[in-house]
Amino acid sequence: MQTAKQITIQLVNKPGRMASVLDALSKAKVNLLALAVMDSRERGRLRLVPDDAEAAEKALSAANVPFDTIDVLLVDVPHQPGAFARVCQRLAEEHLSIDYAYCSASGLKGAAKGGALAVIRVNDLAKAQRVLSAASSNGHRASRPGRRPVHAR
Repeated sequence: MQTAKQITIQLVNKPGRMASVLDALSKAKVNLLALAVMDSRERGRLRLVPDDAEAAEKALSAANVPFDTIDVLLVDVPHQPGAFARVCQRLAEEHLSIDYAYCSASGLKGAAKGGALAVIRVNDLAKAQRVLSAASSNGHRASRPGRRPVHAR
């Protein structure tokens, strides 16, 4: 688990707009760890987590693309039923609100293979880090990539 910079871009819903933004990032050699797109009729909201936020910001500024940056939590989630639910439950137990979340197809470097990377915007980032780190060190299933729960028969 770690924090990262998420970049949010408001886009007019017309062909090629997202492609041009992503092309500007590609030319700057910025790789994306996660990406989500939401629409609201005339506009779309593109949220992305780049591997190099500074390079992404420079590329977007050079392309005259307005953006906002915010800190988010990145959590490796094992590819198994209920894994993300356990992360959400652990945050809820500590009265942390999830503003939004989305996932990427692969986890962070060094994480268990086959997992996903969850991008989570919470109301208290520092507390969420403490809660999920403590859960990991205490053996809480929500933060133990690659481990499957034992089911009694």
